[in-house]
Order: sequence, then C-alpha cells, then structure tokens
Amino acid sequence: MHIRAINPNTTASMTRTIAEAATRVAAPGTRITATQPDSGPVSIEGHFDEVISAVGVAEEVMASEQSDDPADAYIIACFGDPGLLAARELTRAPVIGIAEAAFHMATLVSTRFSVVTTLARTGIIAEHLLETYGFSHHCRRVRAAEIPVLDLEEDADRALSRLIEECRKARDEDNIGAIVLGCGGMADLTDEISHAIGLPVIEGVTAAVKLSEAVAGLKLGTSKYGDLAFPRPKPFTGKFEHLSHLRNQ
Repeated sequence: MHIRAINPNTTASMTRTIAEAATRVAAPGTRITATQPDSGPVSIEGHFDEVISAVGVAEEVMASEQSDDPADAYIIACFGDPGLLAARELTRAPVIGIAEAAFHMATLVSTRFSVVTTLARTGIIAEHLLETYGFSHHCRRVRAAEIPVLDLEEDADRALSRLIEECRKARDEDNIGAIVLGCGGMADLTDEISHAIGLPVIEGVTAAVKLSEAVAGLKLGTSKYGDLAFPRPKPFTGKFEHLSHLRNQ
C-alpha cells in the first residue's frame, strides 16, 4: 500500500524527519511518500498558521488524487490536524491526523496520559482537540516544553533535553502511564525519551502509519455520505479559481 504523509508546514528538513520515522515503522509492502505544500508557514504554532496550512493540505491531497499514483491513505503530520475534515471530503482513502492517532494509541497502552508539546499556546489547541475527539477524560495534563517548533531542527540537542525534562515532570507529577508528544517534528524522538523516563512514549506520525495500515487493510475508506461527501462543485474566485467545479472522484 501507498501512504502519503503530508507535512503541513514548508520546512523540508522536517518533512524528511517525518518520512524517515514513518518508513522505519511501516510494514513490508508499505511505501511511504512525504510531501509538503509549496506555500505556507515554515512552522505551525497557532490558529492563523493552521488556517493557512490547511489550504496546502487540501491541495496536496487533491494533487495526489489527480496523479497516476494516488495514495491508499493519507497522514496529516501536524499535531493540530489542520484541514483534517476538509481532506477527508476530498478522497475515499482514509485520512489520519497525527493528534487523533496518538490519542487513540495512548489509550491502548495506558488509562491516563499527558501531552508534552512545544509552546503553551499550542497546548491550548491540543486541549481543544482532546475535547473534540473525546479524549479529555484520558488526558491528565497538557504540558509545554516552551521550545519553538523549528528548534527541533535547528537546536536539536537543547530541544531534546527540554522535552525529556518536561516528560520526567509529567511522569512524576501527573499520575499517568504514558506520554504523547505533541508535534510532528518529534517523530524521531520517542525511543530516546522513552528510555530516559521509563514510560511508553507515543508520537502521532508513527501511530498514524500503523492506523492507516489497519484501516486500509480492513478495506475501510472515508464515508461519502453525510458531511464527508465530496465537496459540492461551485465557482471559486480570485486565487482559488482553480478549485472551481471540483469533480467527485
């Protein structure tokens, strides 16, 4: 099967990190391709960034669907799951957001978990997602290591040290059984952090790969009834004119 991992930001080094982490856990016979939008924010650290990046996510799904090699499943590799429902409207293939995937996986190995993310403002977004997805009662706390997203690439050693420190605090103070890492750029850090703190550590990219394989393996796809039906064809204007009269797949 072919899984396309979409990094909603435009930082190529982070896209490579996501691709490498996804490939490491993929089953034999699963092919991972990783893409990013041509335009948008270099990192996603708030609601405005998410809105802009969601357009890029939708365009990446549409490009794949119209290509000679459409994906069997898609992963949205940002912890805010930007554009998740819009992306699901555009394809029959499963579309998995990494936050939703990580929350699901954490509940399979523990009854309580905490989220450790980058900045406090994105922690609020994670709290909204926990409520939306129905996982608030499983999550004890959302913690911020107070590191900008790009520090995961540009100051990796310091970022890892801060994450381990915050994860230790979560272990010692939150009465939990597992940690969820709240950023797609942390996709390659689970082993080091888990070894350092002695708890299961889940991040969403790898969790989404395994869930994508499971959903596609069950021959399940995105329902085209109700609100996830293909978008109604209509005229768009200005810079979005190219989206006019989308055709159902």
